[in-house]
Amino acid sequence: MIIDSIVNAFANFTLKDIGDIFLVFLLLYYLLLLIKGTKSYQMAVGLLLIGMAALLANLLKMTAFSYILNNFMTYLIFAVIVLFQEELRKILAEIGAKIRTKYSLTDSSKIREEIVNAVTVMSLSKIGALIAIERDIKLKSYIEKHIKLDAIVSKDLLLSIFTPNTPLHDGAVIISNDRIAAANCFFPYPPLLEITPAGGRHLAAIGITHESDCIAIAVSEETGKISLAVNGELIRGLDREGLKTRLKHFKV
Repeated sequence: MIIDSIVNAFANFTLKDIGDIFLVFLLLYYLLLLIKGTKSYQMAVGLLLIGMAALLANLLKMTAFSYILNNFMTYLIFAVIVLFQEELRKILAEIGAKIRTKYSLTDSSKIREEIVNAVTVMSLSKIGALIAIERDIKLKSYIEKHIKLDAIVSKDLLLSIFTPNTPLHDGAVIISNDRIAAANCFFPYPPLLEITPAGGRHLAAIGITHESDCIAIAVSEETGKISLAVNGELIRGLDREGLKTRLKHFKV
């Protein structure tokens, strides 16, 4: 009987129904993507599983179980608002930020120039630094754990952050959505330390690019040399133009 119901449902499908299902799927996928890496991700997955269990119970005509789940689903909207109020604010803010970014004239070349200028000065002054530039895979879990800034990318601010003996000198800066999102961030080292003899910043750069698709720039405090990590590999000994060319190549 269940199979007959499913067959009858599909028999009456129209393009409008397919579009409707696709939009619902897209909405759920986007919402899960936005909260991925936050403390509410597991709760959202749990609520989704409960919803699927309720649907299955209705199809199988499990009266008692279906009654309990359906009554629970009645209050689900209130549970979502209470449990996810902080995340809902962040989601709405992020959607607004993405729309603003899409229609604003953000000059990526200017941001790249600010980063290169700051790194060049730090290299000449032998100021240790680590800058992670987010790409498709979000670094939200690291941003949430450390000191959030949400500031314009500028040479002066980057130099201020990495100036020795300042509170934010240790750790890394994360650049997300063309903004300095966080500072004083600490990344995991790569799994095989013995294959890459390097300092702590360089190991952290390899580690974070091994874990995500971000680009990481490391400046050695001992030698002032500039290195760039991508896909878990370290490119050493870059000068100003070499760094600029690499960043442009990786569409940063």
